[in-house]
Amino acid sequence: MTTTGADHATALTGPWWWVRWRSAVLDVGLALVSALECAAEGIPFARDAGIPVSVGIVFGLLAGSVLVLRRKWPIAVVLVAIAITPAQMGFLMGIVGLYTLAAAELPRRIIVALAGMTFLGTLIVTFVRVRQSMARGDLTLGDWFVPFASLATSLGLTAPPVLWGLYVGARRRLMESLRERADSLERELQLLAERAEERAEWARGEERTRIAREMHDVVAHRVSLMVVHAAALQAVARKDPEKAVKNAALVGDMGRQALTELREMLGVLRSGEAAQRRTTAASVSASVSASVSVPLAAVGVAAAAAASRVAAEEEGPWLSELEVLVGQSAAAGMVVDLSVEGDVRSYAAVIEQTAFRVVQEALTNVHKHAAGAKTHVRLAHRVAEIAMQVENEPPPEPASAAAAGLPSGGNGLVGMRERVLGLGGVFVSGPTDAGGFRVSAVIPAA
Repeated sequence: MTTTGADHATALTGPWWWVRWRSAVLDVGLALVSALECAAEGIPFARDAGIPVSVGIVFGLLAGSVLVLRRKWPIAVVLVAIAITPAQMGFLMGIVGLYTLAAAELPRRIIVALAGMTFLGTLIVTFVRVRQSMARGDLTLGDWFVPFASLATSLGLTAPPVLWGLYVGARRRLMESLRERADSLERELQLLAERAEERAEWARGEERTRIAREMHDVVAHRVSLMVVHAAALQAVARKDPEKAVKNAALVGDMGRQALTELREMLGVLRSGEAAQRRTTAASVSASVSASVSVPLAAVGVAAAAAASRVAAEEEGPWLSELEVLVGQSAAAGMVVDLSVEGDVRSYAAVIEQTAFRVVQEALTNVHKHAAGAKTHVRLAHRVAEIAMQVENEPPPEPASAAAAGLPSGGNGLVGMRERVLGLGGVFVSGPTDAGGFRVSAVIPAA
């Protein structure tokens, strides 16, 4: 973090009203020089005024030392300089005082008024002194020299310090404005970085939820069918060897399909993690090399894209595989019928995947909780949406699910609801009046 603004002012603190020690040393040095100047000029002033020389010296020392207060009270310093102008002392204090007054953040009317008073005072005193010198014969120039010398001296002692002070003050205010803008930009960059981190964390959470949902859908359905076939295999192994062989082949097919889907998912995850590591390394390198100049919009875009990266790379399942899915459940002993309404057409990949997973998870729940129950699967292709419904009748043997030993984590319905609502659809599930269970979902086609 850069040392700007309030941090800059706090880091550089001097004694009393000075911001820096260097400023304090400079002001004390100028006040010392001004005091010596005024003390030297107090000697002729005391002689002309008919007062003791020591009084003139002490007066000059006191008046000149006022310059040490120029940063604290610049107006007072200029007023003192104007007050001692008739004594022809305090030239350094007047010049430095006007410079400090013009550079300070004071109203322009005050600066103009005090500069005008200094100009008039210097003009009058110079006019009187030059005229007296010409009257005594010290100067033999013409009468034109009196106003010329007065104006030149007044302008020389007033205009340069005022103009230089105005320039330095404007430059100082510009630097402070730039410093404040740098502070504001730094705070904005920190806020953007925090927001990018929050979005990245949100994306990671969404990614974990999506992965858990995919793993649940892939594993639960296949393994449930494998358990059902294994139970049937155990029951008929001795009575009907041919049916046992058929069930064993089905168990093998289910296991291979589950392993294939898991391998595909893990492969996509590995490639996604590698891409994420490359993106993270590039972002860190860019932030180190240009932490202020490079905008952080790319970080937010990368974080927002993280949640959909794996879904974009994944392929299948598709609605065309729905008959195969229903056939697998029928082979496991479920009485299930499939009806399709409307003109069959293709949809976006995420829509077809969501519709397939809803039917798949609903059939898995029937295997778990209502084994042997007759099930109806309905799919309707409408103009602007696709609707699906899986409804099972009451199971013939209520204890069949427990006998099969199929565990339930309670995440199936939650995952289906998240999938459908994420696409702007409607999801409804619950028991029927006849004692069965119904799962319905409607997903927009666009």
